[in-house]
Amino acid sequence: MNTNKINGLNEEEVIKNRKAFGDNKLTNKKKVTIFSLILESLNDPIVKILLIALAVKVLLIFNKNDLFETLGIAIAVFLASFISVISEYGSEKAFEKLNEENNMIDVKVIRNNKRKIISIDDVVVGDIVLIESGDKIPADGIIVDGELYVDESSLTGESKEKYKSFNDIVYRGSVVTSKHAIIKINNVGDKTFYGKVASEIQEEKTESPLKLRLRNLAKIISIFGYISAILVFISYILNAVIIPNDYSNILSHILYALTLSVAVVVMAVPEGLPMMITLVLSSNMKRLLKRNVLVRKLVGIETSGSLNILFTDKTGTLTEGKLKVIDFLDASLNKVNDLNDIYYQSLVYNNDSFYINNEVTGSNTTDRAILEYCKTDSKDKYKILRKEEFSSEIKYSSVTTNYNNKTTFYKGAYELIVDKCSMYLNSNMEEKVLLEKEKILEFIKSRTSNGQRVIALAYSNSNKFDKLVLTGFIFLKDNIRKEAYDAINDIKSSGINVVMITGDAKDTACSIARELKIIDNENDIVITSEEFNKMSDNDVLRKLNNIKVLCRSLPQDKNRLVKLAQMKGLIVGMTGDGINDAPALRHADVGFAMGSGSEVAKETSDIIILDNNISSISWAILYGRTIFKNIRKFVTFQLSVNLCAVLLSIIGPFIGVLSPITVIQVLWVNMVMDTFSGLAFSFEPALKEYMKEPPKPKDEKIINSYMLNQIIVDGIYGTFLCIFFLKSTFTKSIYSFDLTDKYLLTAFFGLFIFLDIFLAFNSRTHRLNILSNLLKNKIFLIMFAFITIVQIILIYYGGELFRTTGLTLIEFEIMILFAFSIVIVDIIRKIILKKKNIERNF
Repeated sequence: MNTNKINGLNEEEVIKNRKAFGDNKLTNKKKVTIFSLILESLNDPIVKILLIALAVKVLLIFNKNDLFETLGIAIAVFLASFISVISEYGSEKAFEKLNEENNMIDVKVIRNNKRKIISIDDVVVGDIVLIESGDKIPADGIIVDGELYVDESSLTGESKEKYKSFNDIVYRGSVVTSKHAIIKINNVGDKTFYGKVASEIQEEKTESPLKLRLRNLAKIISIFGYISAILVFISYILNAVIIPNDYSNILSHILYALTLSVAVVVMAVPEGLPMMITLVLSSNMKRLLKRNVLVRKLVGIETSGSLNILFTDKTGTLTEGKLKVIDFLDASLNKVNDLNDIYYQSLVYNNDSFYINNEVTGSNTTDRAILEYCKTDSKDKYKILRKEEFSSEIKYSSVTTNYNNKTTFYKGAYELIVDKCSMYLNSNMEEKVLLEKEKILEFIKSRTSNGQRVIALAYSNSNKFDKLVLTGFIFLKDNIRKEAYDAINDIKSSGINVVMITGDAKDTACSIARELKIIDNENDIVITSEEFNKMSDNDVLRKLNNIKVLCRSLPQDKNRLVKLAQMKGLIVGMTGDGINDAPALRHADVGFAMGSGSEVAKETSDIIILDNNISSISWAILYGRTIFKNIRKFVTFQLSVNLCAVLLSIIGPFIGVLSPITVIQVLWVNMVMDTFSGLAFSFEPALKEYMKEPPKPKDEKIINSYMLNQIIVDGIYGTFLCIFFLKSTFTKSIYSFDLTDKYLLTAFFGLFIFLDIFLAFNSRTHRLNILSNLLKNKIFLIMFAFITIVQIILIYYGGELFRTTGLTLIEFEIMILFAFSIVIVDIIRKIILKKKNIERNF
C-alpha cells in the first residue's frame, strides 16, 4: 500500500493486489436463468392444481377422451409457463444490457510511471487514479493531491455538493462536479461502500398481492372442484350401479367414476387463467415500455395498480432535476434585461463552468445554471488578476479583474452579501446608500419560500470583503415538471396517498408540495427527519395518513417509512435513484428506480422509469389496475362456462345426458375458452375511469360479490338452457329428425360455442351496453370474429370428424336466438343490481 504517487503500481503489484484484495467488479446476485423462471412459473397456485390434475389424468388414461383432455391440460400449463418465461427473461436481458452500457466506464490511472486508461472493473487496491470534473469515482479511496467538489447524493441522499481535499475519503458512485485530484484506491468491488449496500439487498421481497389473491382463488376453486367431483362420483355410481342394482362390473364403474371426477375438477379450474395472466402482464409490459417504463418483474405491473401509498423523491422525479435561472433583478428589485460589463463579470468571469460542444460543464450546479443563462463563457475583454473559489465555509466566490483598474466581483449567499453591502447600484447604474436592507431581505424571503434559490451579486474597489456595492440578485429554481401536476392529480384521485421525500429545507419542500397539491388541507403534516426520528413507530402509524412531506430526509428514513406502512397493511410504492435508496426499493411492494439512477437502485427495483418522470408512474398504476380488471373479466367468463359444464356433468347422468359433445368438439371448445378468449381479454383497454376508483385492499379477493352473482346467474341459466335445448319436445320439433339426433346435436354444439361468445361479451363490461369500448380492443373483435367464422364452417363442413351436419337457415337462427338469450338475462340481472345499488365494478 506504499504506492508512489508519481509512479503508481507496476504490473507485478497489480497482479499481487488483485490476488490479495480482489478486482473492482461487484458480485451480482444469482443471475436469472430460463430454468429458474420456469420453476417460478410452475409455482403459480392455479398451475399447481392443473399439475395435480395432469398427474392423475396420466395415471387414469383409459380412452381417447382422457388422452385429449390430458394433452389439453399439458398444453395449457406449457403455454402459460412459456409466455411468462419468455417475457420476463427478455425483460431481464434488456435490463442487463442497460446496466452493461452504464458500466462501460474508463478510468485514468498511473501505472509504471505512465498514464493509462483501464476499465473500471480492472481497478485494484493501491491504484493511483486521476479524477477531474464529470468523472465518476471508480472505487473508495483517499485524496493524495488536489481537491474536488463531489455529488454524493446517490450515496447519502444529500443534494448539496461536498468539498474534498487532501486525505479526505471519496466513495465509489459519487460524481465529481468540479476541480481535479489524484486519489489512491483503498477498497474495491464488494468492499466499497457502494458494494456493501449492493450485497445487503439480496433478500426476497414480500409476496405480491396478485399471488396472494390467486392462492385464495385456487383454494376456492379447488374446494368447489372437489365437492363437484364427489357429487359426480356419487351421481354416476347411483345411476350405473345402485339404482339398477347391478354390481357385476363395479370395479370398472368405480374407475370410470373416478375418471369423470377428475374431469370435473379440470372443468372447475379455469385452465386458461395462467396463460391469460401471463399474456395480460406481458402485453401491458410492452405497452408501458412505449411510455418509458421498463418492467423488470411482471407482477410489478399489477401490484402498481394496487398501491395505497407512494413515497416519491422530489429532485428529478417531480422536478426537472436541473437548476435554471428564472429571474435576474437589479439591486432596486427591477428586472435586468441586458448584461452590462458589471453584470457580465459578476456572472461569467466569476464562474468556473465552461462550454464544451454547446454544453455547459464543470464547477457546481449553480455556476452551470448561471452560465446557461448567459449563453457564453467568453473572458477576453478583461484580465483576471485573482480568483477565490466558492466553498461552504466562506459561502461566496470572487474574481478580481482590471475593470476600472481593479475591481473585485462577488457572488454568494444573499444574507451574507447583503449584510456586507453599504451601497447599491440603482437601475440607472448609479451608486446609492443602501438603507432598506430589511425590505430587500423580506422580499427575498418571499421568493425562497416559493422554492427559489437566491444568489446575491456585489462588487468592491478595495481588497476587503466589506463595504460592498450591491448590484443584483439571481433567482434559480429546479422547476416542477409540467407533467407532474396532472400526474399527481391522477394518482391522488385514484385514492393513493402521495408522500414527498426530499433533502430540501422545510420552506422549499412545502412550497413545491403545495404547488403540486400534495399538501391541500390543514390536516396535512410536514415533518423533518429530526422530528420523524423522535417519533415512536406507533406515533408514525397513527399520523401516517396525514404525513405528506418528509424534508431533510436521511437514507434510513425511507426504509423505516416503507416498513411501517406495510405494518399497517398498505401496499407500498417507493421511488429512488441512489445507492442509499436500494434497501427501501427492495422492501417496498413496488420499487420504482429512475433510469438515470445508480445500478444498485435499478438492480433492486421492480420497474425502471426510463425518463425519471412521475407521469410514467401514473401510467404504471393505470395499467396495473387494468390488468386486475381484465383478470376479473376473464375469471367471470371462464367460471360462468365452467359452472355450466360442471352442473351438466352432475345432473346429466340422471336425465340421460352423458356426452352431448364429442372429443374433437371438446378440443375446439377448450381452444375457444382458454386460448382465444385469453388472448381477447388480455388486450382490454386501459380506461382513465379506473384512476377514479379507490385502491383495492391487499386482501381483496379476485371474485367479488358482483362477479359471484354473474357467475351463478349466467352459469345456472346456461345449464338450464342446455338441458332444455337437448330434452324439450319444442327444440326436437324444430330440428330435422334423425335416429342419431345429428341435427339436434349439431345445433347443440353451435349453441354451446355461441353461448360462450355471448358470455364473453357479458363479462367484458358491467355496463348495459355490452359493446362499450369494444373498438378499443381490436384483438377481442378479431378473436371472436374468427371463432364465429370457424364455428359456421365446422357446422356446415365439419362432417364426421366433428359429427356435424348442415342446418337450415331457420334452424341456425333459432340456435343463435337461444344463445343470445344469455345476453337478455344478464342485462336484466344488471338492471336489478343497479336498482339495488349493488357494486357494479369488476
